[in-house]
Amino acid sequence: MKKLVAVAMIAAMLLTAFACTAFAADEAADAEETMQSAELADDAESADDAEEAEESGFDYSTGDALLDNPLNQDEIGEKELLVVSFGTSFNDSRRLTIGAIENALQEAFPEWSVRRAFTSQIIIDHVKNRDGEYIDNVTEALERAAANGVKTLVVQPTHLMNGYEYTDLVNELAEYSDAFETIAVGQPVLTDETDFEAVKTAIVDATKVYDDGKTAICFMGHGTEAESNGVYDKLQGILAESGMKNYFIGTVEAEPSLTDVLEMVEAGSYERVVLRPLMIVAGDHANNDMAGDEEDSWKSIFTEDGYQVECVLEGLGQLEAVQNILIDHAAAAIDSVG
Repeated sequence: MKKLVAVAMIAAMLLTAFACTAFAADEAADAEETMQSAELADDAESADDAEEAEESGFDYSTGDALLDNPLNQDEIGEKELLVVSFGTSFNDSRRLTIGAIENALQEAFPEWSVRRAFTSQIIIDHVKNRDGEYIDNVTEALERAAANGVKTLVVQPTHLMNGYEYTDLVNELAEYSDAFETIAVGQPVLTDETDFEAVKTAIVDATKVYDDGKTAICFMGHGTEAESNGVYDKLQGILAESGMKNYFIGTVEAEPSLTDVLEMVEAGSYERVVLRPLMIVAGDHANNDMAGDEEDSWKSIFTEDGYQVECVLEGLGQLEAVQNILIDHAAAAIDSVG
């Protein structure tokens, strides 16, 4: 069994697991730096946003970091379930979204030691400098696992889609194949048709109180240059096919854009607009690009257009249905290692 690379990891790298998804990672042979800059986080703040906010002195003190568990403890045991997220420096959102996912996974798999890693070093450094909370990056988490004698490592990302960020994670795990007897990696949130249906149901259930025929319910995704950006159009289509004609999805960094969403809303006879992030966390994009008071925020632009606007700052990670998707994906990876 030594040096066995689990079926789940191979499946993730070749995109054969959950084959019904139509969105594979872009395989263009760009340089690593180009890939990382192109893949703005699909479920949280981008590194550029975090850096700009820090340089401008933006106050990221959003809750008590002491309430959050960084899950960087040693004495892991032989079986580790490493939960990898882009991350957020918004303390309350981190605890209510990423922390909730980690807790759900620990409850579902009590025989495994759940640990945390973030992929954004800027966010890690910001939280450490501001709050004194130490969160492992992926390399540190893998080194910690190896030093602790972990034999079976299962990695479950919280990424929304299979984009550059997910591909980078799989590639880094491949470099550690000799450090553990077995490595497996779970799939992102939106992988197969069942996932899309579950997310559709989850976001509709979370917003049904606003579904009065006069309210447009708009979700802000991040967006990516990877081919997997198509998940937004796919989810929009599923909502429309289900009769949810007043649900609209746009992105901050890609297509559909805010302009596209605004045109779709204007084509209806809506009086109110509800805005929610279609991201795992409610971080910088949700608080500023979506709900901020700047003139170019989604809230400001819809308000200027004459709509009554309500912003709901809750990430997808707070929804039990989304947590259950990640539990199912982690279970598939765990099953692959026997």
